[in-house]
Amino acid sequence: VQLQASGGGSVQAGGSLRLSCAASGRTVVLYGMGWFRQAPGKEREFVAAISSSGGVTGYADSVKGRFTISRDNTKNTVYLQMYSLKPEDTAVYYCAADDRGRYVRGENEYDYWGRGTLVTVSS
Repeated sequence: VQLQASGGGSVQAGGSLRLSCAASGRTVVLYGMGWFRQAPGKEREFVAAISSSGGVTGYADSVKGRFTISRDNTKNTVYLQMYSLKPEDTAVYYCAADDRGRYVRGENEYDYWGRGTLVTVSS
């Protein structure tokens, strides 16, 4: 499966963005999906994940209550809606797919990765 993240951009603190991750090659309905991010000079970190059915979701503590992960399996797309953005949310955001359809938080659990999309939040 090939993944393409989009929707990044520059916003002011308090603003919102919606990231999309479009899958091609195989139907995304088979995959558990996750979003990760990597800020300049930092390790890549977990942001959010969703199981293949959408029935299970989870978030990093730093984004809980501000970000929402969702999926539209009819469009082969997973979304990350981000509200109340903070400068510390600035990072390259990556989507990833787990081919066992699980809800997983560990970076090493994912089998496929898309190219990232940059989110910049200014104060």
